[in-house]
Amino acid sequence: MIRKIQWIAMVVAAVLCAACDAHIDVPDTAVRPGHILCEDGTALSYAQYEQSGKRAIAVVFDTERREGTEGNGYAVYLWDIAPAAFADSLGVEQGTSADMTAYDGNANTFALYNTQETASPMAEAVFDLWYYGQSAYVPSVAQMRLLYAARDVVGPIIGRCGGDPLPTADGEECWYWTSTEVEGQQTAKAWLYSMSSGAMQETPKIQAHRVRPIITINH
Repeated sequence: MIRKIQWIAMVVAAVLCAACDAHIDVPDTAVRPGHILCEDGTALSYAQYEQSGKRAIAVVFDTERREGTEGNGYAVYLWDIAPAAFADSLGVEQGTSADMTAYDGNANTFALYNTQETASPMAEAVFDLWYYGQSAYVPSVAQMRLLYAARDVVGPIIGRCGGDPLPTADGEECWYWTSTEVEGQQTAKAWLYSMSSGAMQETPKIQAHRVRPIITINH
């Protein structure tokens, strides 16, 4: 009997050791740059997206969580907004932080939309994307820099999803509005950003230029 008990104990131990050594595949659910943000708020790899039957609206380009900012990164909208003016008149500060290092495009866009003394065709066009509230917004200078740094990763994915390519060549079509006014000249100028070179340009706010909205991701 003792030998039988010892034999059973040895078998159980062997099974437990084998279980410990067995390889278990754990699904990787981390959101990474290049993942697809779908209309229902889920973020999927391109392979998962192809099998999902869901509608893509943006591509993730940043997943770093930063102190003092909402969400866990940003996704860029698949399509450009047609050229629009930052403001329909000059002479009014529209309430942006004018801070080129702040990730505050969401707050800036609301400030532009909410200014009573002048309208912002750019902000209005972005708000019109979402009938149920503001989900997309005009990126700040700092957020455009993040997008520019990730353009080689997200650009091909945008193309696969049928979106408007991020421009890589110099020319008028490479310039996009940011939501950041120029410090000390807030009544007249805001910053344009070149997606082909990363350059910036002070520009009168009544000029019409392209806008590429971004979306805060929460995962």
